[in-house]
Amino acid sequence: MRKFLAYTVPTILALAIGALGSYIQSPSITVWYPTLVKSSITPPAMLFPIAWTILYILMGISLGAMVAKGDMSLVRLWLVQLLVNFLWSVGFFALRSPLLGLIIILILDVLVFTYIIYAFSGNRVSAWLFVPYLIWLLFATYLTGYIYIHNPAKILP
Repeated sequence: MRKFLAYTVPTILALAIGALGSYIQSPSITVWYPTLVKSSITPPAMLFPIAWTILYILMGISLGAMVAKGDMSLVRLWLVQLLVNFLWSVGFFALRSPLLGLIIILILDVLVFTYIIYAFSGNRVSAWLFVPYLIWLLFATYLTGYIYIHNPAKILP
């Protein structure tokens, strides 16, 4: 039962935070986001919830693999990166600030990379489970930066 909870609790928490972020950003996705100039390689809107659901599950399993082995050393870092992930939705979508979104996602990139580095020494599976997340974040960083650069009139002060 303990192993089950080690995997289930972080996975449910990640999915719940993701759902909350999605809820907070939904008004801007329908009203504001469509008006922005976006990169030609921006994925279709239907891909984002699928990708994020998979990534949140991988994030939960990653931490679960550490905790199931009794290693609690990365719980705090995992929680911080999850909070910063949520704050990106707030900054970029709820506050409609590509600049704030860019700043937040750059911090998130560093946190996720740091998690991978530290997890690799303790549990390589946990580290590898975060790699798709880092790749997606780097792509999202590019998309956020593109929006920031190409939408000067849409930037809130």
